[in-house]
Amino acid sequence: MAWLHLLSYGFGGAFLVNAIPHFVSGVMGRPFQTPFAKPPGEGLSSSTTNVIWGFCNLVAGYLLIVRVGEFGIGHTSDIVACGVGGLFIAVFSARHFGRFHGGNQPERR
Repeated sequence: MAWLHLLSYGFGGAFLVNAIPHFVSGVMGRPFQTPFAKPPGEGLSSSTTNVIWGFCNLVAGYLLIVRVGEFGIGHTSDIVACGVGGLFIAVFSARHFGRFHGGNQPERR
């Protein structure tokens, strides 16, 4: 069952990292992409929708990390699983949303 706990921690890390841009954009009053926009993941949702979506991601991350198994801050495998999940969603989001916000432009010297 240990691998199921690690999988849960990986998804928990992904949800926690995904909560950040939605919650921050919403609190700043800025629209941002959510799965509820038209088209999903590309259109913009209101700042209120983003705050709620960010909070839901935060709750999901908490449940997957704290309430599954016995997550230990001192257990390297638990931290690595959580970090890998967070890094995966961060890189995916940077590449996906970068095309809408100019983040996939090559650097110019």
